[in-house]
Amino acid sequence: MSESREFCPRCGGAVDVREEPLPGQPRDRDEKLCDDCYFEDFDLVDAPDRIEIQVCSGCGAVHRGNQWVDVGARDYTDVAIDAVTEELGVHVNARDIQWGVEPEQVDATTIRMHCEFSGVVRGTLRQESVTVPVKIGSGTCTRCGRIAGGYYASVIQIRADDRIPTTEETARAVEIAESYVAAREETGSRDAFITEVTETDDGVDIKLSRNQLGRGVSARIIEELGGTVEDHATLVTEDSDGNEVYRVTFAVRLPRYRPGDVIDVDDDGPVLVRSVRGNLKGVRLTTGERYEADYEDGAAPDARKLGVHEDAQETTVVTIEDERAIQVLDPETYEARTIARPDYVPDDAETVEVLKSRAGLHVLPEHDESDPD
Repeated sequence: MSESREFCPRCGGAVDVREEPLPGQPRDRDEKLCDDCYFEDFDLVDAPDRIEIQVCSGCGAVHRGNQWVDVGARDYTDVAIDAVTEELGVHVNARDIQWGVEPEQVDATTIRMHCEFSGVVRGTLRQESVTVPVKIGSGTCTRCGRIAGGYYASVIQIRADDRIPTTEETARAVEIAESYVAAREETGSRDAFITEVTETDDGVDIKLSRNQLGRGVSARIIEELGGTVEDHATLVTEDSDGNEVYRVTFAVRLPRYRPGDVIDVDDDGPVLVRSVRGNLKGVRLTTGERYEADYEDGAAPDARKLGVHEDAQETTVVTIEDERAIQVLDPETYEARTIARPDYVPDDAETVEVLKSRAGLHVLPEHDESDPD
């Protein structure tokens, strides 16, 4: 009985019958070649003669295609390995592929990548070595170029109602902006950045790369520090498609009063401010009752500031006369004074903290809570 054989179309030698591809699968025209002819022109690895990489000298981003990508590489060798990995191609018929790479630093901008590959093709172990030079070029990404050029799309102006913001308030506002932008950067948004932070005589200005950043940061600032925000858009140019491009100013106005301020709001006695988020909230120093006032059109209630919690002085309790009166020593004259007793003064109090102002002498709570809610 004769054995069914096929013949190599190149050399005429006999070859084993090979299975036909399934319907829809591509037909490899070299599949009918014998092993000798098949491997004569066979390349296990398809590698470029040279790879050029452009790296931003400012942030280390790598230019790929038509965009800059943050790769998080430790050094240029990591960048070169990633680039070679993307550019190398292994033959589609190879199985059980193994490979390794040995970088050789030729000079500061050139790395020679020595790559070793192995794989099984037609039941035969094939090995191949390729060397790919990688040239590292220096450039400036779009993001760093915009930062260097002072580009910004929005500016947040941190001001305060009838006062100058404190150093702590402006510092915290900047921290909020930095944290907000950093969170956007972590999601891969390369167009999110702070262009400049400028201190002014009446506050601080924060320039940001996007209008959405200005809106989000402003909302976070008043959520934590209180106050109001108004935005004003200014037409600056048109983009390549003819769309109008606006620069937006977000005017953040912090509340007139801060937690810890003692203010005289009406005839019912001074109030220790505990919160300025939303409505103004505090405690009456004459009774200990809660106080809350709405901001009318964003403005604080008409009041005069008497002092701050830090101005309080410890003094001796002479006697507690009744549930509404207490006698203490004036911390300046050491005279015995009878003043209002708020309900936060315990019956066994020996000393209390008092604030002396134009409105008189008042007992303050031992611990100033930041928010009574």
